[in-house]
Amino acid sequence: MNGENEYLLKDITYVKGVGEAKAKLLARLGIFTLYDMLWFFPRYVEDRTEIKPVSSLKDGETACICAEIYSDAQVIRVRSNMTIYSVIVKDGMDIATMMWFNNKYIKTAFKLGEKYNFYGKVSKKFGKIQMTAPTYEASENNLHTGRVVPVYSLTENLPQKTIRMVAKNCVDMTKGCIHEYLPDYVRKEYNLCEINWAISSIHFPETAGDYESARRRLAFEELLFMQLGLLHLRRAKKKYGAPVIDGSAYAEEFMKKVPFEFTNAQKKVCDEILHDIKSGIAMSRLIQGDVGSGKTIVAFFAMHCCVRNGRQAALMAPTEVLARQHYTASLSFFDEKEVALLTGSTTPSEKKKILEQIKAGNIKVIIGTHALLEDNVEFSNLSLIITDEQHRFGVNQRACLAKKGNTPHVLVMSATPIPRTLALILYGDLNISVIDELPPGRKTVDTFAVNEDMRARIEKFTDNEISKGRQVFVVCPLVENSEKVDLQSAVNLYERLRDKVFSNRRVALLHGKMKPSVKNAVMKDFADGKTDILVSTTVIEVGINVPNASLMIIEDAQRFGLSTLHQLRGRVGRGSDKAYCIMIADAVTDITKQRLNVMCSTNDGFVIANKDLELRGPGDFLGVRQHGLPDLKIANLATDGVLLKEANICAKKILEKDPSLLQKEHLGIKRKINDMFKEGAKAGIIS
Repeated sequence: MNGENEYLLKDITYVKGVGEAKAKLLARLGIFTLYDMLWFFPRYVEDRTEIKPVSSLKDGETACICAEIYSDAQVIRVRSNMTIYSVIVKDGMDIATMMWFNNKYIKTAFKLGEKYNFYGKVSKKFGKIQMTAPTYEASENNLHTGRVVPVYSLTENLPQKTIRMVAKNCVDMTKGCIHEYLPDYVRKEYNLCEINWAISSIHFPETAGDYESARRRLAFEELLFMQLGLLHLRRAKKKYGAPVIDGSAYAEEFMKKVPFEFTNAQKKVCDEILHDIKSGIAMSRLIQGDVGSGKTIVAFFAMHCCVRNGRQAALMAPTEVLARQHYTASLSFFDEKEVALLTGSTTPSEKKKILEQIKAGNIKVIIGTHALLEDNVEFSNLSLIITDEQHRFGVNQRACLAKKGNTPHVLVMSATPIPRTLALILYGDLNISVIDELPPGRKTVDTFAVNEDMRARIEKFTDNEISKGRQVFVVCPLVENSEKVDLQSAVNLYERLRDKVFSNRRVALLHGKMKPSVKNAVMKDFADGKTDILVSTTVIEVGINVPNASLMIIEDAQRFGLSTLHQLRGRVGRGSDKAYCIMIADAVTDITKQRLNVMCSTNDGFVIANKDLELRGPGDFLGVRQHGLPDLKIANLATDGVLLKEANICAKKILEKDPSLLQKEHLGIKRKINDMFKEGAKAGIIS
């Protein structure tokens, strides 16, 4: 709020009708000042402008009428906990009944013969018109009816009528008070309305078109400021003095160690990496690729080039199981003496030796978990940092590891495909590479969505797969049973399968509450083929590689996001056998059915990710809040792709014209960016 009109910083109690009690309720929504209320945008608006005559009302429609009160309120006590309050209203010669349940205020809410507007759902019973629990107000008011009406997010004991009244009073008392911070040339080029009109019209538009114009202005500026902040961050990262690593001479040497030929997509990404690390400018690159597309081997290629240039490279994974897997795989490409694994379960004596060797520069490849971030981990010449499953780490953690080197190159990987629009937001500070091609022979996984009635058949199919020498994953949403939700728990299901259903098979349990040493032992036994069925939580979502596993069963699949379901499915189909994924889901909603149908119809992670974004919205998609970026209040990443592209182009033009935003016409933008990114600035992410 730095630089905004001080008047807008006044406490929300300054608004007519807001006392201490209402202020406490508004505080739950993050509304403390006039500014907060103005920028607390409605979720959508409803067009209630058309006032219909009672005679034209149809059963099932939602409509607005204007009628006079024709009777006193009638009170009917149906049972001990339900009372019906009703009034008869008249429109010309036609009458209708308005009904409310347990609303004692209705008895004194109306005056006989006076006109009121009513808005609600119509029902026709025995030829009589009724509305149940309609919104109402005196016909001359037109705040909740007879206009385009805003609909806000609510909190308990704070109804729409109340927050709408607060918003209206706030808008009226602040007209003309907001400084315009977008330059005239930007507004003109992108056809954006003025800020005071936009704020007034986002809350109380005269027409639906006015609302759309206001929303476009506010969403555009939000995306513009986000892009400007991220582009500024990217430019700040483009520091010369980064290690110059010439990997071209060692590329062929590495390829000879790989037992297969790289796909064209992998070769393209390797070329982009070679160009970056040789440039003298710190590389900041994201590698996106679907499950099984071969991102890890590309990361090893980058590390190989770094090591052959006499420098150190670090790879950070989100789980010990995944870090250990990377370490084991790395031994095929690097000398065992120059590779180290550092995790939370590394013994103190072993850790001491490793830290000494890292500091001395004798260990060139360091693979680990969050343990790499500890203060006592010191490098000799850390020149390349790779983070796997990037969405599991915050920007803070990425920045923390980068500080351990002298302008190191940064490579981040994500096996969870991210829609391009979201990638521009999450990774606006990175160049993006996509491995959009699977290696030859990689099989698709046949996927089915079934209900509980199919369990007996699923268990028979599971036994058949095991009889063929294959292995099975069974994933549950919970570790243990909960009284609050009726969901399958890993512990209960494990005990049932072990003791009753598959007592002749080897069944194991894995979940996040286990000690790391126990988890690693369970996972190793499964990988070595000593276990037939692994019952687990989503701890196996990332990085588990068991080529012999051919069946993934997901319990209560409705509880998982599409991207998680896709990641879980990616744990099977890694070998030569045909693979299957069975999602068990009961009591599903229409949206859940859509999501599960998408899983059954495609194995393309990018298609799935786009559908996930469309159905769920950005929300906390992939842990957005970990990234240290501000929340979006009005822009919708699922629908505002075109607007985002325009904002991205505009941001680049502005920075080209004024890189430091010091020109007078850009000072307002600079203040807004500082406000948006102030949390990131505190964390040292945004400078």
